[in-house]
Amino acid sequence: MTDTLSLARSIDEAACLETLADMVQHKSYSETPGERALAEHMVEIMRDIGLDEAYLMPVEGDRVNAIGVWRGTGGGKSLLFNGHLDTNPVTEGWTVDPWAGLIDEEFIYGIGVSNMKAGDAAYLCAVRELIRKGVRLKGDVILTFVIGELQGGVGTLAAVKSGLRADYFINSEPSDLQAITMHAAAFTFVIELEGITRHLSKREEAVDAIRAACDLIPELTDLTFSDAPTEEHRSINRVHVGVIKGALGRELHDWRPPQVADFAELKGSGRYGPGQTEENALADLRVVLDRLMKRWPGLKATIRTEKAAGRPIMPAFEVSKESRIVSSINAAYKALRGVDQPTGAIPPPGYFGTDAGHLYAEGGMEGVVCGPGGKFNTMPDERVEITDYLDCVRLYLMTICDICEAQ
Repeated sequence: MTDTLSLARSIDEAACLETLADMVQHKSYSETPGERALAEHMVEIMRDIGLDEAYLMPVEGDRVNAIGVWRGTGGGKSLLFNGHLDTNPVTEGWTVDPWAGLIDEEFIYGIGVSNMKAGDAAYLCAVRELIRKGVRLKGDVILTFVIGELQGGVGTLAAVKSGLRADYFINSEPSDLQAITMHAAAFTFVIELEGITRHLSKREEAVDAIRAACDLIPELTDLTFSDAPTEEHRSINRVHVGVIKGALGRELHDWRPPQVADFAELKGSGRYGPGQTEENALADLRVVLDRLMKRWPGLKATIRTEKAAGRPIMPAFEVSKESRIVSSINAAYKALRGVDQPTGAIPPPGYFGTDAGHLYAEGGMEGVVCGPGGKFNTMPDERVEITDYLDCVRLYLMTICDICEAQ
């Protein structure tokens, strides 16, 4: 019998870090030629390490996923890994080169290293370590390096619709190695408030749309939705207003500040859990707006959703904590770290949208979200703790051996 814990503890740490640094050095901004270049590079690596299949999968235009398959000997369960290659752009405030793949005593740095090249590299390295050590599995391992997560998951959706399936999946979005068994679905809403303008000298006669918006926002911020089937579902309900504009008229004329604003537009995002609906969330928001209009006589309030044309919406995701994939990764974590793995609808990852939603809703697969990074995600000097990254390689290696039955 394969001693998976010993295998996990004997990984080539330097090679694993080198692989991640190499991926960071590819500038794979979303919807740019760089994401395709990295996908092509991943196919080359997968061929070099000896996968049975490694190929580019068309998504849209010139955009492609990188797919690899390590075939088992038969009779075992299959496991699919999923992560995106596209990254956000670099912001101001960086003190290190975002594309150098800098490694110090504690961290590895770079744009996209947390979201989510560390997760991508971790499952690539886990498979490479097993192949190098001559391990054979009964079940298949499928590696999906997708693009377009930042456009609603178009890459993963294309992979699933092509027929790519496994018995279980691991999505390696940054969770600080926690096992996320539920996350929210998201929607975007636009609220319009129409008041009544007057000159500031007569503002007592006005209905100030900006002040009404300021009254509204705290109530939205505190809102959870009425159809949460459990308190765990309710724990990942959230409403946030991220944009507010107010001035005169729908054109938002801003050259008459002495007048009371009669129009305000708020744009925000809502999160709701599996089993909850966008329709109910909007109905709950409508109740809040009705209360606002009673507090502000003469105010009119409308709400609508807004969707990016031609882009999918990431659905909610859920898996039983008793699922074999959850039990397997929990056991590997306990063996590695000697403590129980935090598991459940844990914030902040529980508020995320991830490609796990498509694997679950469209693909009908059981899986878990678990990956390195998170604490220093999408921020200047984005970085991942080296210990967490290397433990994730070990975690994935042990889970592969269990699910796919190492021989």
